Amino acid sequence: MQGQSEFLMQFIKLAGPFWTSENKGVIRKQTIFLVILTVLQIAIAVLITEWSAALFDALEQRSMSGLIRQAGLLVLIFAASMAVTGIHLTIKRHLQIAWRSWLSERVIGQWMHRGRHYQVTHIHSVEHDNPDARIAEDIRIATEDAISLAHSLVYSLLLLISFTKILWTLSGVVHLDLGVINLPIPGYLVFIAIAYAAYASTLGWWIGKPLTLITNARQSAEANFRFGLVKARENSLAIALIHGEANEKQRFHSLFQGVAEVFNRQTVAWKNILLFNSGYSVLSLAFPVLVTAPRYVLGSITLGALTQSVQAFQHMVAALSWPVNSMAEIAQWRASVERVLSLVKALDDLEQEMARPDKKRIALEKPPYSALRFHDLCISQLDGEIIVSGIDDEIKAGERVLVSGDTATAAKLFKAIAGLWPWGCGRIELPDQESMFFMPPRPYLPDGTLRSAICYPAGPETFSDPAIQELLEVVGLEVFKEELDQSDSWEKALTREQQQRLGLVRLLLVRPKWILFQEAFDSLDPEGEQKMLGLISQYLPGAAMLTIMNQPTAEAYHQRLLVLPNGNSSSVGNKETRIEPGI
Repeated sequence: MQGQSEFLMQFIKLAGPFWTSENKGVIRKQTIFLVILTVLQIAIAVLITEWSAALFDALEQRSMSGLIRQAGLLVLIFAASMAVTGIHLTIKRHLQIAWRSWLSERVIGQWMHRGRHYQVTHIHSVEHDNPDARIAEDIRIATEDAISLAHSLVYSLLLLISFTKILWTLSGVVHLDLGVINLPIPGYLVFIAIAYAAYASTLGWWIGKPLTLITNARQSAEANFRFGLVKARENSLAIALIHGEANEKQRFHSLFQGVAEVFNRQTVAWKNILLFNSGYSVLSLAFPVLVTAPRYVLGSITLGALTQSVQAFQHMVAALSWPVNSMAEIAQWRASVERVLSLVKALDDLEQEMARPDKKRIALEKPPYSALRFHDLCISQLDGEIIVSGIDDEIKAGERVLVSGDTATAAKLFKAIAGLWPWGCGRIELPDQESMFFMPPRPYLPDGTLRSAICYPAGPETFSDPAIQELLEVVGLEVFKEELDQSDSWEKALTREQQQRLGLVRLLLVRPKWILFQEAFDSLDPEGEQKMLGLISQYLPGAAMLTIMNQPTAEAYHQRLLVLPNGNSSSVGNKETRIEPGI
């Protein structure tokens, strides 16, 4: 585990710029106001101890007027405490959500940038699994708990300063008779409180030290279990069709066993802390009374002074015990911060790797002409193992080329064209100022209205309803013409075939000059595939198309083949030109 100072510096570097961000004026005012309210909370705590002393003195003196006066003061203290506490909570929560929003936007912006969310899954330099949980949950804990912990720390420091002075004054001077010398000890209760808190804090920290590692491990195990359930839900049809339920149950059982194992380890750690805190809390009630009572018995102080001394002692010990009392929250906070830092480090490493000139990177260029060219292109794995090499070809504007060979290799070629797979060497020249439209096997359909899903990633207002409805009818989805404003989870509500037909609607609306087509109609029968390809030819006659498709009927809609070697081969790619009738 990294050192405390290094860890804090990394956290400040990541999240600290929030206080110098665009909205820094409001943020700083709220922070200052929060500190002022914390000071007022301390002032109220001091007033309560003074009120308590005056109350017990009035009781000891059997003074009814003094009792009535203290009852009136209690109303004022009560109202002030409620007002300060309410405003403090409101300001603190405003800061928490603002900081969380700022950091979430920063990390999401870095994650959702030029395909980094995809590329980072291939980087193994640091732990960065389950980025969704790290962004949604760990950033929440990292920011909300940071403010809560900072407030409690400042509160404890102010509490310590205020009540150390009070306890020092109330302690007076006691004389320690050593026989040959009589040693005066001023503020003896302060020294007892420090020794008591130091011993308890050291013991408590040692007992709770394992909780940080265990908390981090549990968060990872819980995230893995949750991710497994989500993945099964998203692929429920495929699992049901091949009767994979037994396998999934076994996998869930294995994942949950990991959760249970870490949970049991955390239980032991929690038990040790709770046992300590239970005994510590009981002792903290009685110990200050025992060490203060002798002066009251001897008549040196009043009952009110005794009560105030006990309360001041308890406040001072509570302030000194902040590390122990906050141990569990600190452990949870640090574990979440480390998970966020790991994700950010992975993204930073990836960004640096992509920016660094390297001969083992595929260069993407946009010369001022309309063609897609491969110059001595080599595609490799991250470890340098060559997948395919020696690809030299040019696809002209309007040309339609069918990729023949290993589909996994062809898919890597598409990713390289998209800039998502930079590992390899050589050069790809992209058509300048012309849109490229990628059609994957399953189009992404975000939740929301059907119109928004069809128009994605453009806004729902980009295309007119008549245009969308016409194309829905053309592709065989006329049943959805009147459901454009209906909201649903379309990836679940639609069959794979319907999703692929919607993908074609999206393509025909966008009308790109270049289409990269990867098994986008594989759920349709051969007749359906031919119809969809025919629609592309009909509506986009001038568009160039590079296609990965295994159906023999696809050749009729392309002008030539680009033959790729099989996977794990370093042989040179080549092309076979074949003119088809009717093209």
